[in-house]
Amino acid sequence: MPTTRPENRTGDRLLFTPGPLTTSPTVREAMRVDIGSWDRDCIDLVADIRSRLLQLAGGRDDLTCIPIPGSGTTGVEAMLGTAVPRDGKLLVLINGAYGRRMALMADRMGMAHRCHVDPENQPHDPAELARLLEEDRSISHVAVVHCETTSGLLNPLREIGLAVARSGRRFLVDAISSFGAYAVGAGQPIDFDAGPIDYLVVSANKAIEGVPGCAFVLARIEAIRRCEGNSRSFSLDLYDQWQHMHESGLFRYTPPTHVLLAFRQALVEMQEEGGIESRAARYRENHRLLNEGMRRLGFREYIRPEHQSHVITAYHHPHKDFDFRRFYDRLHAKGYIIYPGKVTEVDTFRIANIGHVGPDEVRGLLAAIEEVVAEGI
Repeated sequence: MPTTRPENRTGDRLLFTPGPLTTSPTVREAMRVDIGSWDRDCIDLVADIRSRLLQLAGGRDDLTCIPIPGSGTTGVEAMLGTAVPRDGKLLVLINGAYGRRMALMADRMGMAHRCHVDPENQPHDPAELARLLEEDRSISHVAVVHCETTSGLLNPLREIGLAVARSGRRFLVDAISSFGAYAVGAGQPIDFDAGPIDYLVVSANKAIEGVPGCAFVLARIEAIRRCEGNSRSFSLDLYDQWQHMHESGLFRYTPPTHVLLAFRQALVEMQEEGGIESRAARYRENHRLLNEGMRRLGFREYIRPEHQSHVITAYHHPHKDFDFRRFYDRLHAKGYIIYPGKVTEVDTFRIANIGHVGPDEVRGLLAAIEEVVAEGI
């Protein structure tokens, strides 16, 4: 658990952003060691990380973990470019910037694809998806973002997966913002049997509370075995990365060793906290305190409560003359970092409540916001 304090110290910044996010001192300290990419130390490190991630995914023996150096976006591009065969067609479900980003990737790769766009404050409708899949039999794969970081909207992943399964298509998931913050298992928000999910992308610097620099693709073994030669990229070929790692335990090319050291420490700390369930409970409490405080200060959420994640929340600007940059700068000066809005239809800003923060840090942020509001925004 974080070491909490009611107020932030000048120069000791707290990131209320969905990644990079506030990390523990021990996660940062783990990066002070140098290891070689061919050393037994690195081989053992990677094997331990892969094993721990698979345990978080339910300890399933039908999954493998494929690390890819880079951001979560890198992992998503590797997933799309490898999973969809040259004669396949991708359906991208879009209700925010990260769904749109998948469509841009498909377009740049010259991949046959179709987009279904819902409003940014509305979750995808599994019944409508079923209708689309019945209408267009050429679609082979469906891709969705579980938690849209654009707004904090949570899409009904399990129900979408079941619709994909009934149609006999393959299922690809961006769970970058949700994995580690929501329960995994049969009947849970992240359910590998609903779809079944062929590929699911995780990032080091989200709810597992590591640092940026590596993505991890949890792939169904029978699915990755069918993907040889699919990739549109040389360095982002998930099949080749999996095959090389399966044979040697090594990355194909230079791994982000310091990022991996920090990530293993973050995984250890997650286990010590009590796993996903305990971490999700902390995030839910952070979110409850944040929303109560923001409402008290006159701010309104963009997403309806029944569709809102406990990861990140978008808030409406309080009035038409609200200057977000000024608001941000004043909070920054007090040691608190938040995000600008990404919703296209209305003016919003975003606050995440994940990372190495607890209730006292949330109260400290709210106290800082109250001071800024009192100064005039």
